Amino acid sequence: MTRSLWLIVAGVVLVFFALPFHGLAQQKAKETRVIASGSQVSLEYTLSDDKGKMIESNKGKEPLVYTHGNGQIIPGLEKQLVGMKVGGTKHVTVKPEDAYGPVNPKAFQEIPKTKVPPDALKVGATLVARSPQGQPFPVRVHEIKKETVVMDFNHPMAGKTLAFDVKVLDIKVAESKPPETKSPAAK
Repeated sequence: MTRSLWLIVAGVVLVFFALPFHGLAQQKAKETRVIASGSQVSLEYTLSDDKGKMIESNKGKEPLVYTHGNGQIIPGLEKQLVGMKVGGTKHVTVKPEDAYGPVNPKAFQEIPKTKVPPDALKVGATLVARSPQGQPFPVRVHEIKKETVVMDFNHPMAGKTLAFDVKVLDIKVAESKPPETKSPAAK
């Protein structure tokens, strides 16, 4: 064989043997990624109440994607996910104080019955109110009195112990940023 043919054969053989190792290296890197502050995490979850009744799930749907440590999910769940790896599963129970907080008695307000749409005059009916900043949030009819309606402005899951069954689908490791340097003029 000519020298150039040997080089081609050697190159093909090298690529043939290197491909499996490349795949193993990628798999190993995926296995060693763990959830830490700044990681972008993709999760599959099922949320249930403390009696086991399912509230919601994203199984078979788009994953929940969040950045760990940015307060994008409830604190009790976020704390329990630290250190998990891709493919890891976990059952997490979160008490109200680490979720949506306890029920706040001051979040119940009486409003005139005339301010509530007639079809919503049922205990448990949910309406959408707006914050001073214009953000929508749910409010529930708690009690109906003769002239007023008692509305519950607490989060719908306030006071509830929540159970999550999670599976880590992917973790993108946070990119480290170089330290910021200040110019001598910036004081």
